Amino acid sequence: MQLQLLKSKLHMATVTAADLHYHGSVGISADLMETVGLLPYEKVLIGNCSTGQRGETYVIRKEAGSGEIQMNGAMARLAAAGDRLIILAFAALTPEEAGEHHPRIAVLDERNRVVEQWEG
Repeated sequence: MQLQLLKSKLHMATVTAADLHYHGSVGISADLMETVGLLPYEKVLIGNCSTGQRGETYVIRKEAGSGEIQMNGAMARLAAAGDRLIILAFAALTPEEAGEHHPRIAVLDERNRVVEQWEG
């Protein structure tokens, strides 16, 4: 049996740009990806705290230190610049693995700087 558990979370990320004509994805500053253990092309669930909408896409790496959170393609319809998001990634774990698992979580300010982080 496999259980779906939270792996990575960026809480209250601020959208910096949206590009409807790009080929999908969410671009995330590389340092933020590293902070919570997100990988390029990893599937994520995005909840928009500003509108209540949510959707799934994959991650692409943006320049480290840029603070960028860019919604691309169809995801650009989900959020506009300034919207606040929760970005989540999950992992399929066995019950044994789940007992030792600790998700990596970061809370961001309005400029996408980490203000709090921990492993759950």
